[in-house]
Amino acid sequence: LSRHFFPLQLMIFMFAFTSLEQMIAANPGKTPIQLLHEYGTKTGKAPAYELEKSEGQAHLPSFTFKVTVAEVTCTGQGRSKKSAKHAAAEAALNILKGDASISLSLQDSLVPTAPKQAQNQSNPIGTLQEIAVQRGWRLPEYGIAQESGPPHKREFTITCKVEKFEESGTGTSKKIAKRAAAEKMIAKLKALPPDYSDANLINMVGKSLGCTWESLRNSSGEKITLLKRGPLSIPNTDYVQMLGELSEEQGFDVTYLDIEELSVNGQYQCLAELSTSPVTVCHGTGISCSNAHNDAAHNALQYLKIMAERK
Repeated sequence: LSRHFFPLQLMIFMFAFTSLEQMIAANPGKTPIQLLHEYGTKTGKAPAYELEKSEGQAHLPSFTFKVTVAEVTCTGQGRSKKSAKHAAAEAALNILKGDASISLSLQDSLVPTAPKQAQNQSNPIGTLQEIAVQRGWRLPEYGIAQESGPPHKREFTITCKVEKFEESGTGTSKKIAKRAAAEKMIAKLKALPPDYSDANLINMVGKSLGCTWESLRNSSGEKITLLKRGPLSIPNTDYVQMLGELSEEQGFDVTYLDIEELSVNGQYQCLAELSTSPVTVCHGTGISCSNAHNDAAHNALQYLKIMAERK
């Protein structure tokens, strides 16, 4: 009986890997968490999740979850705990599914490990946004600098600007080039000397304090007065226009940054950045990009209203 135990064990794992792809194909509506749970139940290796990091500010959080199933450990990041767990589960499924062929060898461990998965799952674009928000800087700005190559082999160059700094990245798609530019910018910011401060940056780019909470409280302008006295719950209000008019009156800029990933509920997302002092960043969601912009503008106006009325 003992002679046939290991081949039998190998057959069980072969069936598990084969059925994993079949299970994913047969359940297109299920989430990665549900699929990984079913896989763990069939193989007797239930996935275990662990919250590794919780970073960012209240309006722009970032979570990192780790999942371990069998011998595979992966991490995932997201703006909510649920989306981070989904990302970790999806990464584990990709490892289990993609490395099935090489794992069917006569070794003690039949499932491959993923020591580099944490790095692969990083999101340099989101990380750079968080760095900018935490330091009170304007959000990163991206632009297409160059497109070259034949249609079947395009190469893109994307520039990334953060305050006075600029970097560029190249790739076979705009997304890859954008990530490369963000990674280079993060490396540049991390390489700043220890004695570097935000005051250095303000002096270099000639920033002025501009619109502050104190100036909002003391302003007698028409738009800020209406904001203080009026409600922000009137249906079908164009909050983007309302915020734009207020920004002109009070002397600050408004920039909208669309987020590539949809929300957990499948809605479009964006950030509204106000060049107030300190910088204000508000999140918005909606069934379209314009709705997301309007929601972000509405949230920004609510925040300005609170700060302008505070004694």
